[in-house]
Amino acid sequence: MQIKTMAEYAAEGKAPEVLFWVGCAGSFDDRAKKITKAFCKILNKIGVEFAVLGQEESCTGDPAKRAGNEFVFQMMALTNIEVLNAYEVKKIVTACPHCFNTLKNEYPNLGGHFDVVHHTQFLKTLMDEGRLKIEGGAFKGKKITFHDPCYLGRANDEYEAPRVLLEKLDAELVEMKRCKTNGLCCGAGGAQMFKEPEKGNKDINVERTEEALSFEPKVIATGCPFCNTMMTDGVKHFNKNTEVAVKDIVELLAEAEDL
Repeated sequence: MQIKTMAEYAAEGKAPEVLFWVGCAGSFDDRAKKITKAFCKILNKIGVEFAVLGQEESCTGDPAKRAGNEFVFQMMALTNIEVLNAYEVKKIVTACPHCFNTLKNEYPNLGGHFDVVHHTQFLKTLMDEGRLKIEGGAFKGKKITFHDPCYLGRANDEYEAPRVLLEKLDAELVEMKRCKTNGLCCGAGGAQMFKEPEKGNKDINVERTEEALSFEPKVIATGCPFCNTMMTDGVKHFNKNTEVAVKDIVELLAEAEDL
């Protein structure tokens, strides 16, 4: 699978339809790399021209900002904005709601004005345009529950796109009691992903996974690499990892299309 960089497009005097912002998790975390590959396979299959920044991409600065280091965040953001503006990037798609939220809502204040979409929104648009067709036979009748990522749902009011995609799989979509505007965080937001939990009665990811498992799903669907990690750890906590899979929506779509 050949994926071109923005530099390669620029050398040809061309511009891709969209820049895929991979993010730290999608680049370096072994589990999240599978999400990155699944998304690229779908885009390749339907002929979407996209590029990545490659070595020129660095962290959006989200964890630094959430942890309270505004100075480091602004340094990282300004560096990224300079690179993006140099390539005259117009549209960005990312599989990470943390990157999505930061690029969309916090970069404009620093001079970075881009059309930023989450990968579920982008795929829904492609589906609406008739460019992406999904046949979900592989998941017919299987019970799936979707965990809303905080930075996609409550922070950016996007609940429809992931569910529209999941419904195309012909699966049985069951909603947790705490979903959509009332969703429960997986416990990794606000830079908590990178530290040990504080003392308490129960870890948040265990509480959330318990709620998901109460519906006896075959799949817990996620739309965020952080959520994916936390829910996977939760499933392992209950020794259910052979019975219940935790997968990003694009992985389910790629499987349905046998990519």
